[in-house]
Order: sequence, then C-alpha cells, then structure tokens
Amino acid sequence: MAVNPPLIAVLGATGFVGSAVLRLLATREVRLRAVSRRPAAVPPGAAADVEVHTADLTEPGAMAAAVEGADTVVLATLYSAATATWRVEDGDSAAERVNVGLARDLVDALAARAPGGPLPRVVFTGAASQVGPTGKEVLDGTEEDRPAGPYDRQKLAAERVLLDAHARGVCLATSLRLPTVFGYGPGSTARDRGVVSAMTRRALAGEPITMWHDGSVRRDLLYVEDLARAVVAGVDHAETLAGRHWLLGTGEGRPLGPVFQQVAVLVSDRTGRPPVPVVSVEPPAHAEAGDFADVTIDASAFRTATGWAPRTPLAEALRRTVDHLAAEAERDRAAEAAGATAAEPLRNPPAEPVRNRAPEPARAPVAEAAPGPSGEERTAGGTA
Repeated sequence: MAVNPPLIAVLGATGFVGSAVLRLLATREVRLRAVSRRPAAVPPGAAADVEVHTADLTEPGAMAAAVEGADTVVLATLYSAATATWRVEDGDSAAERVNVGLARDLVDALAARAPGGPLPRVVFTGAASQVGPTGKEVLDGTEEDRPAGPYDRQKLAAERVLLDAHARGVCLATSLRLPTVFGYGPGSTARDRGVVSAMTRRALAGEPITMWHDGSVRRDLLYVEDLARAVVAGVDHAETLAGRHWLLGTGEGRPLGPVFQQVAVLVSDRTGRPPVPVVSVEPPAHAEAGDFADVTIDASAFRTATGWAPRTPLAEALRRTVDHLAAEAERDRAAEAAGATAAEPLRNPPAEPVRNRAPEPARAPVAEAAPGPSGEERTAGGTA
C-alpha cells in the first residue's frame, strides 16, 4: 500500500448500495472509512485499510467526524421508516432530515475545512425517478426535473445542495441517478427489499408472484454488482463528472411480467416444485403514477465519460439472486429446525429440579440497514 493512500468515506456502508460499493473499493489499496449506524462487515481479504465508524449521522457533529480527512465521500444514505420502505409521506421531517439534511451537513463539514489543497470529491446516489413524469419512456438526463412525490423531491433537493456546493468551490460533486437496482453478489451482506428479490422470496415460499399491473410495465433493471462498479467509476472520474447529474442503466427496459416468469422458472429449477403463478392484483392506496410508468435509461453519456458498462446478463443476475435467496431460506429452515429440536425436551417437566438462572440483560434494538427504493421500487440506497 502507498505511504499515504487516499481516504474514501462510504456513508451508508451497511445499506444495499453502500455495502456493494464498500466491497468493491475494499479490493483496492486505499484507506476506507465504512460509516453506518451499525458496524459494517469488513470484506474478507480486503486490500484496503478499512476503518469501521459507527454513528447516527443526524446527531450534531457526527457528519464532520465521519468525513474528517476524507479525500472522497460516497453519500449512499437513505431514510427508512419502520416499514422498511423508501416511500415517505409529505411533511415527514425525519425523512427530510436524512434524505436532505445529511447532504447539507456534509457540505457544511467540507466548507469548514481549512482552505488550500485539493477539493474533496463527493459522489451522491440519487434516483432516476426524481425527474418526475416526462411522457418519455427513454430517459437520457436532459429532461427537466419535475418530481411528483416527496421521496423524489427530497432526492432532488439533496442533489441540488451538493451541486450548489460544487458551484461555490466547496467540493467536486457528482450525482448518479440510479434505476431499479436489484440482486445479490458474492459476499453480499445487505438485504435487498426490491421488487425482484421480494418476488423471488414469494416464489421460494410457494406463493404467487404478484404485480400491480398486467406485466407490460417496463423497468431498466441494473444488477447491484454492476451498479457498484458504476459508483466506483464515479469516484475514479470525479474531475470529469463533477458539477452535474448522470443517469445509470442498462439501456433496456424489461417488461416485468416476463421477468417474473423467469424468476418463477429459476425457483422451480432450484426447488423441484412447479413454477408459482404470476398474477395481477389491485394496486395499494400508496401506489404512485411512477409505479406504472415505463422506464428505460440511456446512460450513453456516463458510459462515454467513464468507460463503464454493465457486464452481467439479466439471466445470470436473476440466477445469482435466486441461488442466494434459496440458500438463505435453507439456512433459516435449518436454524428453525435446530431450535425446535433443542426445545423439544422442555415440553415435558424435567425429573430433576432446574436451577434458576439470572435473566439475560435486555439488548438494545439494532437498526437495520435501510433498503433503497427498489421493490415496487425504482432505485436503491443505504442507511444513515
């Protein structure tokens, strides 16, 4: 490792996107600071010098400490309510505090640095959906932003905070707008609550795969490992990319009906059971217009600027996701069976008296990594 390698702070390092970015950056000879509410897992065999930094970034002074000395900051935080969804309500101050307030705190922390030296680089994970309704199926980044829902308005507000800081010479800020991100890769540590994985879990449980439409709605589905490579490309090409937003995607909008049929077949191949049905259901009250809009991303501008391109075919990404979730379900069943076996003798009173044991101390709840908007969802993020 170099004598003084660059320090990269990943904010939201236990989240769906942040953890994937952390794994990829850990293969490099850099210094990494993994920032999250709960301790991040250090990737096995990491070439990087990884510092695990736990903090509630909404607390006073927490952001400044988290990014102190960082040459690059990846802002992959996301508010998640108790329902573990990216959706937020109008007027939700807690959501605004995380989704927008942390961007303001980051800018304040960077602006407070002593003058001189290279500007810190910031890569922000935004959402393709924050553009709002456009009447276009293919988005290329030239559209006027008119976000329709509170989540998208907050993501756009955070992006503007960072790009304004760039214009003022505080940092080199880049916003990467994500499409529907999904899946699991080698070493995945964060739960994907997106639509593809949610429907895969249903199929593994023998339940029908449900859609809020007739299956013709198209989504640009980006595999999480390819997304991580895109974010790292954003870090590598910060000087070229800074000062604007860039769209990420595969360039192909996939009808969700056939995608879910493919998931059902892959699950059937794995379990030996017949494929579960794929059915249409009535959408819930919280469904938004964007849930029914076709989305395809033209990411040619980002590809040209960085050389990045998605590598993983959809069929392979779906297979990896099914394999991961099937193995996870098998482990859960084995653990439940082991627990039931261990508890079996306790069903009958023991012949000998059992000594009382002091009760274990109560444990504080551990915050889960916040999922990003995937699911009925449209993009993905991390946790504060």
